[in-house]
Amino acid sequence: MKKSIEATIEEMVAKITDPLNFEIVDVEYVKEAGEYYLRVYIDKDGGIALSDCESVSRQLSEVLDVKDPIKDNYFLEVSSPGLDRPLKKDKDFVRYQGRDVEIKLYKPMDGCKQFEGELVGLTEENNIKLIIDGNEVEFGKKEVALVRLAIKF
Repeated sequence: MKKSIEATIEEMVAKITDPLNFEIVDVEYVKEAGEYYLRVYIDKDGGIALSDCESVSRQLSEVLDVKDPIKDNYFLEVSSPGLDRPLKKDKDFVRYQGRDVEIKLYKPMDGCKQFEGELVGLTEENNIKLIIDGNEVEFGKKEVALVRLAIKF
């Protein structure tokens, strides 16, 4: 059900964001502390502004009120993915090749659940490949809980 809702919302958001040349980074429908949240992350070349988020939120709210695809009460949030944006789609792994990323695994590998390294990209087997301490390491997508850009100060 959750995936179905997210896919339905992504289609609705695309009708709003495509004409504006905004990218839909992610759509999440989650329950936290007893409350449901519908989160839409958008971006564009040069970065997303607060006014962009407001505009998409306002337009999406109107569409959601009419189509009403979610029966539960929820909070709508439209925002930028941030500097440490998650990488989820195949195109993200191409776009950010050469950048440092953090990977969190569901289960430990060699006693560790978190790794950081330079993103090489996706392999033919659709594994995520990094260079960590000079060594190429592959992670199966099903083993990975989260991949996001690493922030260096």
